[in-house]
Amino acid sequence: MTAAASEADDRIIRESGIDARIAMIVQPVLKAIGFRLVRVQLTGQNGLTLQIMAEREDGTMTVEDCEEVSRAVSPALDVEDPIEKAYHLEVSSPGIDRPLVRKSDFAAWTGHLVKMETSVLIGDRKRFKGKIAEADADGFLLERDKAAYGEEPTVRVPYDAIAEARLVLTDDLIREALSKDNRARKEAKKRRGEAEDAAAGEENETEQES
Repeated sequence: MTAAASEADDRIIRESGIDARIAMIVQPVLKAIGFRLVRVQLTGQNGLTLQIMAEREDGTMTVEDCEEVSRAVSPALDVEDPIEKAYHLEVSSPGIDRPLVRKSDFAAWTGHLVKMETSVLIGDRKRFKGKIAEADADGFLLERDKAAYGEEPTVRVPYDAIAEARLVLTDDLIREALSKDNRARKEAKKRRGEAEDAAAGEENETEQES
């Protein structure tokens, strides 16, 4: 990833190798149409499958959004041609049990259960499961799900030590995710309505002037 592309990428968990190259290609395309990248993953599924996980800034991602992203990134991938073999493009939303890739993700899902792996040992361990107790600019506090005898009930995890993290599906998570999604969709619908009203108002003014 180039320095400029790296600076534009606010994710704390990023790809490596061919996945990183693909991320560098699709990220500016996504940003230009109002989406942000969550993850890129090239797998051997069904021959070769390129999975691009994305979302809008408000966290929503509809089937229509997936189709829009697919149409937008396909030409860029065709031009750059980072994958030598034939592949299937799959665009998806992050899902409810989503990967956490930005600092804001940890803040947004405080109080929920997460499974994670670190790149360095933290308290003699690399794998953790627990609730996000609080999050700040440098890291977050994890309340262990089942602390072993003698272990501290909480552990402080700096963001730069995280290799992978994702939410664990629970009833509370499902309820909150659906609630957030409904609120975001209502806000988006309201904004679209205001934009349409403004456009109609401008059109009326133009007609009156003419």
